[in-house]
Amino acid sequence: MFNYTIRRLLLAVPTLLLISFLIFLLLDLAPSDPTANLPLTIPPEVREKIRISLGLGEAFHIRFLLWCKQFFYNETLNILEQWWGWDFGGDRLRVLSWQTRSPVVDTIVQRIPQTLWVVGMSYIVGILIAVPIGILSAYKQYSWFDQIGTFVSMVGYSVPTFFTGVLVIVIFSVWLGWFPSIYDTTLVVNDWSSFLQQVKQMIMPVSVLALYNAAQISRFMRASMLDNLNQDYVRTARAKGIRERSVILVHVLRNSLIPVVTVIALGVPQVFGGAIITEQVFKVNGLGQLLIIAIQAGDVPTVQTLTFIFAVLIVFFNLIADVLYGILDPRIRYD
Repeated sequence: MFNYTIRRLLLAVPTLLLISFLIFLLLDLAPSDPTANLPLTIPPEVREKIRISLGLGEAFHIRFLLWCKQFFYNETLNILEQWWGWDFGGDRLRVLSWQTRSPVVDTIVQRIPQTLWVVGMSYIVGILIAVPIGILSAYKQYSWFDQIGTFVSMVGYSVPTFFTGVLVIVIFSVWLGWFPSIYDTTLVVNDWSSFLQQVKQMIMPVSVLALYNAAQISRFMRASMLDNLNQDYVRTARAKGIRERSVILVHVLRNSLIPVVTVIALGVPQVFGGAIITEQVFKVNGLGQLLIIAIQAGDVPTVQTLTFIFAVLIVFFNLIADVLYGILDPRIRYD
């Protein structure tokens, strides 16, 4: 398993380099202009000087290699200096946003906590809800619980999050006044009252994303459980007199989790991408809102960095899913 993990990590390096090249190529071919939002009174020659100052006067391969050096080398050294206090010396050119002229990585680090609070918590809540519902729905197939679970899952997966978000805002914020409609990113949690306020403003966005995630995962959990409940090893375990709870939670559940692990692991990057709309609805100042603003302004360095981080998440959690296969199923061996 260890050798397989090392091989996959080494293979991930050229894979991510190829992904970064394709992202950079697509963004370069996109019909976007960073000077489009500037006043029309600016003369064309001044606009051209602005484009040259942003590095757009260089050839494509020069700009791509410069971005690779800035992101993979300069930003890595900067992180080591900030986290560990090491001093590598020199003045390194970092990846700068065309909008704010500030380092993109620093902006992302500032906004990650807000995204993790909402997106991370919603995914955990969604998994904790989906797995028990999927198990019970499969074990009590065609019961009233299964019928309700199927209906709720179909509604939660079919209705887009932007519609669900607006709906819960109208009901619980406008009509009932229970929760704030706008997420306050400036709130500092330092006492019990501020903690309760943070929980209140997280309930609606977390619930919207958790419903969508739980709807998908619960259907996979139910289908996988139904497939294993009819296997011969289950009948053998019951014939040996093993308790029904042990049969379900030990034997059936472990084998049923293999396809569900794939959905959960590969769903993490999708949640970060899908949270873009939810963050816009609830005004969460996270990575999703940052990406939307960067796309609207034609801020290629910010869009390039964020999309590449999403690609890294996909490769990383794909590796985690493969490693978990070997843990859940002893028959799977990679070495």
